[in-house]
Parts: sequence; structure tokens; C-alpha cells
Amino acid sequence: MKSGTFRRKQSKVGLAPGTLVHVGEKKAEKVTIRVWIYNDEELIEKELQTIDECQALKNQPGMKLWINVDGLDRIEVIEKLGSCFKIHPLTLEDILNAGQRPKMEDYDSYIYTVLKMMLLDTENEEIVIDQVSIIIGPNYILSFQEREGDVFDLLRERLKNPASRLRKGGVDYLAYGLIDAIIDNYFLILEHFGEKIEDLEDELVRDPDPDTLKIIQKYRRDMILLRKSVWPLRELINGLQKVESELITEATQIYLRDIYDHTIQVIDSIEAFRDILASMVDVYLSSVSNRMNDIMKVLTIIATIFIPLTFIAGVYGMNFDYMPELRWHWGYPVVMLSMMLLGISMFFYFKKKRWI
Repeated sequence: MKSGTFRRKQSKVGLAPGTLVHVGEKKAEKVTIRVWIYNDEELIEKELQTIDECQALKNQPGMKLWINVDGLDRIEVIEKLGSCFKIHPLTLEDILNAGQRPKMEDYDSYIYTVLKMMLLDTENEEIVIDQVSIIIGPNYILSFQEREGDVFDLLRERLKNPASRLRKGGVDYLAYGLIDAIIDNYFLILEHFGEKIEDLEDELVRDPDPDTLKIIQKYRRDMILLRKSVWPLRELINGLQKVESELITEATQIYLRDIYDHTIQVIDSIEAFRDILASMVDVYLSSVSNRMNDIMKVLTIIATIFIPLTFIAGVYGMNFDYMPELRWHWGYPVVMLSMMLLGISMFFYFKKKRWI
């Protein structure tokens, strides 16, 4: 995996800034472009067949525009869309680079944000992370995703409601809605991991095994991945709050403060889970050590009980001619009974001392 990542990054080495090269995996079979043109009275939703249709949609009086692109491997599509909306080449370069750190950049005529959208693959117990780039313009939103399938379905349903704030607000409020939907989905993922960690704690106390340690290590890696994707969001949201741009209205700033609080809650939850998982490794090692001590204690008690019995058996196994008990008719049962009574008495003595 690492070598593949390095090879993808090496494809950009030596190229001029702003050179458009797709860096990442191809996650969509084809590039899909969906458009929503709306105001508080009208909503038009359609899928574009060619990128050339965007030019006619760009400046419609009184209408707001949301263009969503699924799939980033078609460089010419991103390039034409950037040319249509006068997007800086460095922004287009960042959109095509799927390894971006979440950030916000103000280009005066538009604001560019990039963040990580996470989906939970419950079948394989894996987190699927896709990069989402959002460009906020004067009357348009451009969003770019690596594949089809996202967390914006409820947002689209709200957009169909003429009375919703999305229809009445500006495109900056739509951008807030997109970011809020991504962050809210983090809570669902953390809730899932919280339940799994609780079950893991019960298993850890009850009967830990090597597979338990593997699961703990997997969850720790997942938390590191989550932290890496979420931690920079504080700077992103804080930047949107403080940016001096007419593209972000004062009314939207209130909602940005709300998702900033949500971001802090997500980060705190991730840190708490990381601490719990770190302590679970210590608990696992202690449990394994205690189990080994219990086993050694049982084996030691058994060996201790058999030491005098072995001594008696050794004495009567010497076969001297003048041992008086050798030719006694009741010698064998008496010795066996003595050995049995000795073993039982030692067992109850250990039990009284609470050694077993």
C-alpha cells in the first residue's frame, strides 16, 4: 500500500505548480455531473451529459446553482469546469489530489474548502474515506467527490422543500449544510465504534484471546485515521468564521459556530476512545499474565501434592529384600490408602489457606 501511495505522489515530482494530475485511486466508473438550480420558488434538478452545458447555467438571474461532480479521474472535465467558473489552477490541482489535508483557502472571488467524508462499511468493519472539495462562489456551489454515494441525501430532500431554509438562504448556507452533513456522519461512526468498544471491554474482562488484541489494534488504527481526518477541521471551520469575505454572510456565521462545537465534540470523543483503547492493551496483557499465573498456580499445587506421593512410591520401589512391608498381605492397599489420604489432606489444607 505504501509503495503504491509513493508511486502516485511521484507522478507529480518535477511538474510546474498548477499542473493537473489525478493523484489517488479511481473510485468511480464514470464521471457524473448533477446540477440543482433553485430559488425559494423553483427547483430544477438534472444530470449533465457534457461539461459544456455548465456555461449556460452559470449566470441565471435570481437563481442559485449547485453542481456536484462524482469521480475525479477525468482531468479534462475538472479543467473545463474550472475554466467555466474561473477557478485557479492551484485549486484544481488540490481537487485532483485525493491526499489533501482538510483546509480552507480564500481566493477573493470564491472560497475553497476540502474535507474528508467518512462512510462506514459495516460488513467489513472498515471506514471508507473520500475527499470532498467544496467551492463557494457568489451564487454557486461546486462540490467534487471521488465516487458516487455520499451523506447528502437528507440535504437533497430538504432542498426539495420550498419552505426550507436551504431554498431561502444563500449558497453559503448550502455550503454550511454540506459541511454539517459530513460532520454529523462522524457522530454515527463514533457511536458505532463506541458500541463495539463496550463489547470489546466485556470480552476483555471475560475471556480475552489473541484475536481480541488484533481487534484492539485495528480499532486503534481506525482512531488514528479518524483523528488525522478530523483534527484539521477546527482550523477549517475557524477560518470560515474569521474570513473577511462577502461570500459568507453574518447569518451563516451563527451556524458555523454550531458546527465548530460539533467538531470539538467529535475530536474529544476520538481522543477518549484512543485513551480507552490504549488502556485496553494494558488490561489485555494483565489478563493474559493473570491467566498464566492461575495456570502456573494449579500446576504447582498438583506438583506439590504429588511430591510426597512420589517419595512414597520411590521408597517402596527400591525392592530391598528385608523391607518388612513388601511381603505383608495388606501392604499394598494400606500404602495406596495412605497416599490417597495424604493427597486429600494436602488438597484441603491448600483450600483452607485459599491457595486454590
